[in-house]
Amino acid sequence: MILPSADRRSGMPVARRSTARRPWIRSIGQRPDLPLVLRSGVCLEAPCPTRQTGTVQLLIARNPTPDSSLPYLMLVPVAGGLVFRTKGTWPRTSAIYCHPVPREEWPDEPDLVETVLLRACERRGAAIDLVADRSREHRSQLVFTTGRGREMVFWQAPRTRKQARPAVRVPTARAAGLADLAIVVDAHERYPYTFAQQQVTTERRALRCGDYGVELDGVLVAAVERKSLSDLVSSLTSGRLRFALGELAALPRAAVVVEERYSRVFAQDRVRPAQVADGLAELQVRWPSVPLVFCDTRALAEEWTYRYLAAAFSWLQDEPAAAERVTGLSSQLEQLAPAGLTTSARTAPSTAEIRAWAQRNGQPVSDRGRLRPAVVAAWHLAHPGSLPADTGSK
Repeated sequence: MILPSADRRSGMPVARRSTARRPWIRSIGQRPDLPLVLRSGVCLEAPCPTRQTGTVQLLIARNPTPDSSLPYLMLVPVAGGLVFRTKGTWPRTSAIYCHPVPREEWPDEPDLVETVLLRACERRGAAIDLVADRSREHRSQLVFTTGRGREMVFWQAPRTRKQARPAVRVPTARAAGLADLAIVVDAHERYPYTFAQQQVTTERRALRCGDYGVELDGVLVAAVERKSLSDLVSSLTSGRLRFALGELAALPRAAVVVEERYSRVFAQDRVRPAQVADGLAELQVRWPSVPLVFCDTRALAEEWTYRYLAAAFSWLQDEPAAAERVTGLSSQLEQLAPAGLTTSARTAPSTAEIRAWAQRNGQPVSDRGRLRPAVVAAWHLAHPGSLPADTGSK
């Protein structure tokens, strides 16, 4: 229960905790001389629009509007009470969009979901700092910004806020010119990327290595392992990262993306920063084909993952040598080639010849454009004495 008291310096009423019973609350509500707004046992300070200290409450209730995509209402004890529609009760994994609504939308008898005691609630410029009275998940911030030509409010925590370049805009252009990219997301990934801003189709199932991957004819050909900085340091010191990189290096293309700046490596307090830096350098030298990429934010790491996988998929389609490496075509051609037949004696087929052969043998093939690597591989298996075909557009 919150009751008013006078600030010794300003003489303004502030909130403090009392052990009194609910009749005192009713008596406060009946006194017109107190500039307070009373809702569900919370006294909000009206004259001071930018600061609330002491013990106040952040109220989160269910949105009474059934067809709203934002299922919660949040009452912030600032400026007489600011009300927002929101999608979550706390920004635990990502920033939460908050839609401001009039104060009258807060119901007289709210269906409260969570009541968060606040040690501080203070407006600083275009943001409101909220400090909860608990040991974990206690700091958050409401940020007022502009996006897509209109005012927007985001609720973020230290774990989810952008650490650097807060005004960066992630592009939405297609990667590698692909109209749609099928990305396989590992079933064990707890908070996976959604790629909501890109032309991506995702599928959740187990991957033998990596957290995100692309397949070519049912074969995993490229993968990206996602790491937070804490997970990176933990797996590095325990030795798990070595085994993971060794498995990733067996793929034609693979990488590790870290959702943090490299400079944060030297801000570690539970392990010597030099040990972490030396370990990362050693792994990069040992497995140079698996780059370790540091991205400033989770959004940038997601964007980099999308464009890396798209580039790898396009490379595998465009490069015959890469397709041979994936399907094991080179070794099969060497085994099937007649003895004594030199490379110069072999003939390279044209795209039209392979397309005509595929149509005669019931192979699914398009009338125009590049041929799928599986079709080219099938042709070579049927014609062992040939060079790799040029599968460009004809």
